[in-house]
Amino acid sequence: MNSTDIRTDIRTGARTDIRAALTDLLLTPGLDLDEAAERHFAPDYRQRTDGSWADRTEFLAHIAHLRTVVAGGSVEVHDELADGDRYADRHTMEVVKKDGSTVRMEVYLFAEFAPDGRFRRIEETTLMLEGSDGDRNLGSAR
Repeated sequence: MNSTDIRTDIRTGARTDIRAALTDLLLTPGLDLDEAAERHFAPDYRQRTDGSWADRTEFLAHIAHLRTVVAGGSVEVHDELADGDRYADRHTMEVVKKDGSTVRMEVYLFAEFAPDGRFRRIEETTLMLEGSDGDRNLGSAR
C-alpha cells in the first residue's frame, strides 16, 4: 500500500494519517481542538511518547499547551506504511514557536487504527534535530 492510499479525510470513512492529524491539531489556526481530535483520534486513544503514556485527555492537554507555544510549522513524512489496522511512519516535525525559535524533531511512530480509521494508539520515539535543551520535552510537554 502506498501513502496516497491512506491520506484521506476521516469524515469520508477512510483512515487518517499523521500528516493530516498534526496539521489539524497544530497547524490549522481556528480549527477547534475537539473537532480536530474527533477527526483523527478514537475515544479510547492512548499515546506513548519517549516512554511516557498519556490517555486521550492527557494528550489533548498536551496539544492545548502546544497551541499556546506554536506559531506555525510543517510535517514532512519520510517513510509511511499501513497494513490492516497497523500504521508506521518516520516524519520530521518543524515547529516555529511564538518566540521566533525553531524546533525540528524526527519521529519514529507505530500506531493502531480503530475500526473507524482513527488512531486508537500511537507509540513514538522522538529525536531532536534542532532546538534548545528546553525544547527536548516538547513532544510531551503539558
